Amino acid sequence: MTWRNERGSITPLIIGFALLVGVLVAVVVDASAAYLRRQGLNSLADAAALAATDGLQGDRVYTSGLDDRAEIDPTAARSYVETYLRDSGATEHYPGLSWTVSTSDTTVVVRVAAPLDLPLRVPGVAEGTMVTGDAAAVVVVSD
Repeated sequence: MTWRNERGSITPLIIGFALLVGVLVAVVVDASAAYLRRQGLNSLADAAALAATDGLQGDRVYTSGLDDRAEIDPTAARSYVETYLRDSGATEHYPGLSWTVSTSDTTVVVRVAAPLDLPLRVPGVAEGTMVTGDAAAVVVVSD
């Protein structure tokens, strides 16, 4: 009996498993990087929204009082968010950072977005990955 015909058949299997493990490691590393970036952007958006509502409440309390409701001025909210993001160093920490601010009568919603260069390249994943973070702050007037 000869075993010559079956010789070397394990090599393609080992190479295939090694490639599979390499792709899985790359996917996990990239997903972790995106998750951490999203968490950071969520925290940044939360702080910016709170800075906007805190600034708006302070202005209104000291200038004209709040009456029954605290209405949010959209222009002032955008200004507070921009000032916070600039002063906190967020634009240097997240190059390419962009943000939008939307308001209602009592709510400020901040959405920030920044590009992420993935640590490892995975086939089929776009190079210019954008990660976003959202937060809202509500002004509540109570007795």
